[in-house]
Amino acid sequence: MTYQFPLDLEEGIKERMASGRYSSEDDLLRDALHALRWRDQEVVAIQEGIDDMEAGRMKPLRDFDREFRERNNIRQDA
Repeated sequence: MTYQFPLDLEEGIKERMASGRYSSEDDLLRDALHALRWRDQEVVAIQEGIDDMEAGRMKPLRDFDREFRERNNIRQDA
């Protein structure tokens, strides 16, 4: 599939390619799509957290911290 990028995107692509990080435009596009998938997953996770908070499914940070430290054998410094 061939796609003609708008000039502003083409400039950004050229800048990224010049950095030497990508060996091809395909690699750059793969990385960009991967970043978008990751961002979408993060947005979903954040929304789930907001939904839990709004539904009252939460605990005070001090309780979470205590339980986390106990579960992972991390001592509490005074």
